[in-house]
Amino acid sequence: MTHPGRPALEAIDLTRALPLGGESVPILRGVSFTVDSGEWIALTGPSGSGKSTLLGILAGLDSPTSGRIVVDGIDVTRLGERAMARLRNQKIGVVFQSFNLISSLTAQENVEAPLHVGPSRSRARDAAREVLGLVGLSDRLDHRPHQLSGGQQQRVAIARALVTRPSLLIADEPTGNLDSATGAQVLELLEALRRDLRFTVVVATHDPEIARRADRNLHMIDGLLTEPAR
Repeated sequence: MTHPGRPALEAIDLTRALPLGGESVPILRGVSFTVDSGEWIALTGPSGSGKSTLLGILAGLDSPTSGRIVVDGIDVTRLGERAMARLRNQKIGVVFQSFNLISSLTAQENVEAPLHVGPSRSRARDAAREVLGLVGLSDRLDHRPHQLSGGQQQRVAIARALVTRPSLLIADEPTGNLDSATGAQVLELLEALRRDLRFTVVVATHDPEIARRADRNLHMIDGLLTEPAR
């Protein structure tokens, strides 16, 4: 649940450097921007510009070398590991290009997975079935990833990201492994879900269709935003 008038996300002077051959190589060079609640932001730029690194930090999967991230008013850079894991589970959903489903689990079991730290088994089952219905897969609950098309696998991944009802969805090239027609269907689905469930989207993409649909584009080159970002 986001608070009206409060930014969904604030990135404040984020840097990230990685050691390489005894030197520190900068990946992010001081990235700052604010995302309003309910916005759809497309993060564009060439490969190697730092988009995926930035998304990993925003999603709480990596830590910045310096700078701060504030999610729905909470400074996550000051949280301990357990508190960060709890906040990530409650407030942030993540969708990957490669789906990242567990091959031995059914669609329903993959979607239930984020809930196993919280609700009872029966509540997790009901929540998973509900969100799989929202993505049009009520008839695929017991199918494993290898029995699903790429588009269906990405729908399962979206359902898994949204089953905890997060306020923020982070997506890294969500149509990158899909053909153009399937990718367009996934985008239509994301737009409809955003309207109905009222979450904020930050998506890294090379897909001009995603950039066109976004409320705002942020362009990255060499670890920097190349245009003004509020």
